[in-house]
Amino acid sequence: MVISKKILITGSKGQLGSSFKKISKAYNYNFIFTDKSDLDITNFDLLKEFFKNNKIDTLINCVAYTDVDSAEIKKSICNMVNYKAMDFLSGLCEKFNIQLIHISTDYVFDGKKDSPYNESDFTQPLNNYGLSKLQGEKAVMNHKLKNSIIIRTSLLYNDNGDSFVRKIINKIIKGESIEVVNDQFSSPTYADDLAHAILKIIPLISNNITEIYHYSNKGHCSRYDLAIKINEFINGDSKISSTKSKNETTVRPLYSVLETSKIINKFNLRLRHWEEALEEFISNQNFILNEI
Repeated sequence: MVISKKILITGSKGQLGSSFKKISKAYNYNFIFTDKSDLDITNFDLLKEFFKNNKIDTLINCVAYTDVDSAEIKKSICNMVNYKAMDFLSGLCEKFNIQLIHISTDYVFDGKKDSPYNESDFTQPLNNYGLSKLQGEKAVMNHKLKNSIIIRTSLLYNDNGDSFVRKIINKIIKGESIEVVNDQFSSPTYADDLAHAILKIIPLISNNITEIYHYSNKGHCSRYDLAIKINEFINGDSKISSTKSKNETTVRPLYSVLETSKIINKFNLRLRHWEEALEEFISNQNFILNEI
């Protein structure tokens, strides 16, 4: 009798976590889905007891403080979730021999490069969100974890949460005029695609120290170009105008496109173009969009 791997998904009500939940039945794994209400990763005593009482093979950590503007104000909370909790969580994974898949961000880079960032490029965050995520990466790397990886991704979206894509969709459905920055470039990433990729590669990961990989849908665009494409796919008639980033309250990298060839070549993955993934996502959301 083959015993399926037991996978813990933390942050299961967030964007990526909810994608795992949606696609989970397609995979022969034994999933445990938790959110803050039943497993708060900043409650170290609770975490310790949970791992003592539950045999976990793989932890996919989808918990993160992702509100970039708020992270500048609520620094202690942001740092607790993105950095200090990851140090403790990684220590538990080391102690109980648990494979860790941790999700990080393109915002660990300063955006001054003019070509896609690879995994070994110099990191220099521009804001506290990016800094806290980088500190979380380093915390993971400081522990001796086998068959574990960190995946940096960018501009994540699905049908849950408060993503940039979802915000633009809501404004278009309401017929609002929209002003969007045209000087920030990255690769929109459909959370379902990332979730499928992770579940496919879990049994293929074999390393003695944690490795970093980049994952996003292929191609890249500005936030303005993305809003224009969303308007097109929805057949909306919103007036969309462009502006510069100088009016934003928090400094963000202007160019944070990720080079994804490492994860493609290592695990023989096919990554969809961001337009293909976005069109499918929107086509599947018609019943929701009509209710907004």
